[in-house]
Amino acid sequence: MEKIIGSFEKTILDSLSAHVAILDKNGVIIETNKAWRNFGASNPFRSGSDWIGINYLKVCDTAQGEDAEYARQSAAGIREVMNGGLDEFLMEYPCHTPEKKMWFYLRVTRVEDAGPCRVVVSHENITPIKQAEEMIRKREEELAQKTRHLEDANTALKVLLQQHEMDKRDMEDRFVSNVRSFVMSYLEKLKDANPTPRQQQYIEIIEGHIRDILSPFLKRMSVLHQHLTPQEIKVASFVKEGRPTKEIADILRISSNAVDYHRKNIRKKLGLRHKSTNLQSFLMNVAEN
Repeated sequence: MEKIIGSFEKTILDSLSAHVAILDKNGVIIETNKAWRNFGASNPFRSGSDWIGINYLKVCDTAQGEDAEYARQSAAGIREVMNGGLDEFLMEYPCHTPEKKMWFYLRVTRVEDAGPCRVVVSHENITPIKQAEEMIRKREEELAQKTRHLEDANTALKVLLQQHEMDKRDMEDRFVSNVRSFVMSYLEKLKDANPTPRQQQYIEIIEGHIRDILSPFLKRMSVLHQHLTPQEIKVASFVKEGRPTKEIADILRISSNAVDYHRKNIRKKLGLRHKSTNLQSFLMNVAEN
């Protein structure tokens, strides 16, 4: 067989990490480098040969097994480079053994000189790169899964917090309503029973403490609507509870006309210009927010 490359070129070829073979125009291997020969010797299915004199295209065409399709793609790419249809053919493919999984990067180029057609076929082992990519992919999947779990937990926590806040406000509103309905009404009756000065003092003390307990809604109203007077805030709290005008008047010991006057002022200050807007519904929405 003719000498393809000199000793210097041979030394350079053997120093490459890629598995390199040079093919003639028929696809017969006419030269290989050290990496190619070592790989063939370490893999029994390669028969331990340096492959010189073997028709590489025929080997690819007759390949069997799960990697056969990649072999046929390689042969087709080599032929395209040989006939000038492609300047370069590149392909990434798996090459697994019973002992381990490996991946290679195929590169086929044509030797550009005036001599006969020569094609350089190189296979670079990219297994470490593929293993690193697989590790990164698994880490990304794990991270995505943890992120989903955190998002689900965060969503559940938000729902619980919202429900807790709703329960808290509902309990507060029911507490305020019950105190208004029972405790405060009896205090008003005690006031109307001509109490002694000492009894009147006790009633005022009790009433003051109860109003402190009932202050959350009043405080929300005063913060949101700074322009409401203390009396208007009281009227607003009773309207929010659904109490009719006459009952509010009796509790506050004012006339029904005065209650209606306060209701009109409250609507005006809250910007409720349309009569279709229900004051109680609006105030309940204020309390919930």
